[in-house]
Amino acid sequence: MSNGNEAPATWLSQDAHDRLKAELDELIANRPAMAAEINARREEGDLRENGGYHAAREEQGKAEGRILYLRELLRTAQVGEAPTVDAVAPGMVVTIYFDDDADDTETFLLGSREIAATTDLTVYSPESALGQAILGGKAGQACTYTAPSGADIKVTVVSFEPFSG
Repeated sequence: MSNGNEAPATWLSQDAHDRLKAELDELIANRPAMAAEINARREEGDLRENGGYHAAREEQGKAEGRILYLRELLRTAQVGEAPTVDAVAPGMVVTIYFDDDADDTETFLLGSREIAATTDLTVYSPESALGQAILGGKAGQACTYTAPSGADIKVTVVSFEPFSG
């Protein structure tokens, strides 16, 4: 039974899944070397004035955060082709135009930056103001969102298709 609070599925191509899994495996394999680096820096003396130690700890923190993120992403991701949908959803390449300039379109990926590791597309999060405005939109549908400046911006969805990264 669904309570409507589940996050939309993240679809990954087999290649993208394999790349992210390889990155995770490498990060995990580097844990002992990172711990050894921290221990070596700790032995250099006073920790209050030991920049190398603090830098090594910061790197360890970033790596551990990335490990947690990748584990969760790979645990919940769907591998294969995303099902066809009739509305804008995360994991799609979307083309819009701004209503004040219909000749100028913008095409971007709506989704996670990790999905787009091998693309030159701009990536917008589904949680961004633009992302929230166009989620569920259909081709030809006008949407409005509030920019960080406070201005209301109107866009129209031109087209959308699953990202095939």
